[in-house]
Amino acid sequence: MDRTLAVQDASPQPDLWLVPKSAPAAAAHYAGHRDRLRERALAGGLAALPDYEVLELQLFRSIPRGDVKPLAKQLLARFGSLAGVLGATVEELKTVRGVGDALALDLKLLHETGLRTAREAVGRRPVISSWSALLAYVKTALAHETREQFRVLFLDKKNQLIADEVMNRGTVDHAPVYPREVMRRALELSASAVILVHNHPSGDPTPSSADVDMTRQIVEAGRALRISVHDHLIAARDGVASLKALGLF
Repeated sequence: MDRTLAVQDASPQPDLWLVPKSAPAAAAHYAGHRDRLRERALAGGLAALPDYEVLELQLFRSIPRGDVKPLAKQLLARFGSLAGVLGATVEELKTVRGVGDALALDLKLLHETGLRTAREAVGRRPVISSWSALLAYVKTALAHETREQFRVLFLDKKNQLIADEVMNRGTVDHAPVYPREVMRRALELSASAVILVHNHPSGDPTPSSADVDMTRQIVEAGRALRISVHDHLIAARDGVASLKALGLF
């Protein structure tokens, strides 16, 4: 049996983007492209590259041979943006032809790294004084979630972050939350204030009447306990809306 063929047959999930060993000229072409892209990134900085080339550079690390530009462009077309690619679930990523478990995990690792970096920026100083960092964190964490998720940021007397907790996960358009549960958890953590956060998978961060009503209920529940609600933020692909800034409570 041909040894090259035997190795290929043993692969549990052939990567459609690999170049067969029988095509050395094509392989050399792709290798040259990889070298040139790396040189451009080093010379001009990653910020100068378009999204598909940034994604290509990451795919180089996960797929050691072959032309990954078509896969990078296919991922961007499927999920709409680089943030959309990284925010997609493992299952969603694997619906794209050529993405297996290993590559999906590599992409999710990038997302988790960015999320933790953003969370650190929020946690180092009072949240109220680092509002731009908070908005960046909220968008990274929730803007590309496919189901509604309701989170609460619990703050101490200095408005520093004590905890960021998911209070409920719901459907594509609803995540029920109970004011008493929010306040019970705030008391357990000795929180002096909270910031409510949830997402709109539709992509539009505009608050609904239900969002406004629920916010007012939580504000009322906190008033008796002297726990302030600083804001309610709604994250979506199109941005982050602040109910406080909109004068809705």
